[in-house]
Amino acid sequence: MKTIHATLIPGDGIGPEVVAATHRLLVAVGAPIEFEGCQAGASVFKQGIASGVTPETIDSIKRTRLVLKGPLETPVGFGEKSANVTLRKLFETYANIRPVREFAGVRTPYSGRGVDLVIVRENVEDLYAGIEHMQTTEVAQCLKIITRKGSEKAIRTAFELARAEGRKSVHCATKANIMKFTEGMFKRVFEEVSAEYPDIAAHHIIVDNCAHQLVKKPEQFDVIVTTNMNGDILSDLTSALVGGLGFAPSANVGDGIAIFEAVHGSAPKYAGKDVINPSAAILSGVMMLRYLGLEAEALNVENALRKTLEDGIAPRDVAGDAAGVATSVFTDAVIARLGQKPQQFSARPSRRVAMETVKERMRAPVPMPTKVEGVDVFLRFDGNASTLGMTLETLATDCAVKLKMISNRGTKVYPGETQADCVDHWRCRFLNRNGDEIVDRQIYELLRKITDAGLAWMHIEKLQVMGEKPGWTKAQGEE
Repeated sequence: MKTIHATLIPGDGIGPEVVAATHRLLVAVGAPIEFEGCQAGASVFKQGIASGVTPETIDSIKRTRLVLKGPLETPVGFGEKSANVTLRKLFETYANIRPVREFAGVRTPYSGRGVDLVIVRENVEDLYAGIEHMQTTEVAQCLKIITRKGSEKAIRTAFELARAEGRKSVHCATKANIMKFTEGMFKRVFEEVSAEYPDIAAHHIIVDNCAHQLVKKPEQFDVIVTTNMNGDILSDLTSALVGGLGFAPSANVGDGIAIFEAVHGSAPKYAGKDVINPSAAILSGVMMLRYLGLEAEALNVENALRKTLEDGIAPRDVAGDAAGVATSVFTDAVIARLGQKPQQFSARPSRRVAMETVKERMRAPVPMPTKVEGVDVFLRFDGNASTLGMTLETLATDCAVKLKMISNRGTKVYPGETQADCVDHWRCRFLNRNGDEIVDRQIYELLRKITDAGLAWMHIEKLQVMGEKPGWTKAQGEE
């Protein structure tokens, strides 16, 4: 078979041990993968490289487009961004896939329920875009970025995965009942894309109900697709259903590139002690084999791992300190069982997910006419709502816009009385006086008047009508 080149990042803490165990399994099963050893994480941060990833590692990934990595640490006092997030964003691995399936020999409150599901998490945007600002000394803001393109790529990946694994349904978990534009966009794109997959049942579920249902009846789910933060939380929950993060593998996939890693952290206090559970990393290696179309090898490794656990050979996080075996001993036991199958919960047959289909079927953006009807101006002000409101009404007298309302932390506080406990951060909504479109110079004039009045503004948001629908939400209590 043709040799496949891949980048190998051992990682920090327990990373080198679990990655070494995975590498041993890949060699033992005869996978034709040749690894290039590279560095990222704590040691790189300490070299003064703020991203935590060396140029040599980036060059290797650009060549191989395939990565097996251990957990990476972001040490306190070194670096800026997480090296994990850096890799995901740098190579646009837009979907994070986290399978969860019951293991014989790993007892949980859900044993015997047949838990077998996959979380597909949008992987690069949402709150994880990391766009934060201090608005005042006591008010922080984080922008939640949801795009049609990012949503569609993750959602199509979920449906293609469902087809590849012979699954019957995909649930879309959002908080669209509250965040109607951001989470709402994800829901709307899901509904559009699902129509192209009539063979798969599509369901929308509010994310808090999804968490409730996962605890109550997890066996009802096949595939769950969701936004970045929702997915981060739900996928950790689901791993606990089958034994914890020690059994939680993941794949970060994009256009012609994939990064495979265990979900768990670097656990530095256990580093070098040969006590850690390597199952999550080994199962990440199984996901790599499937991504490469090496299904026979993937089934062999996963079944050997499952047979080992079924035979009662388990690491200490499963069997306890007295009965649990060392990392190296557990790995030896898995290798010894290659070619064997467990009696229960054997590996689920699959085929390679058609990631190229995701790109091919992406919809072209549809231009939509927009009209600016007003502007939200965010101010820092230490007084009360009535004083601010009357001041803004007076200074806007000769402007093309007039003050409609002021809100504080999302609740309308002017005009009218309020019980809101206000802070020094105010959203002041101005709308056009006569129905004409507002142009930039009119906004500049308003901001000049605000500034001349000694008021401090932080940022503005144009109020745009998209097609025929307002592209903004109302404050609580706003007419």
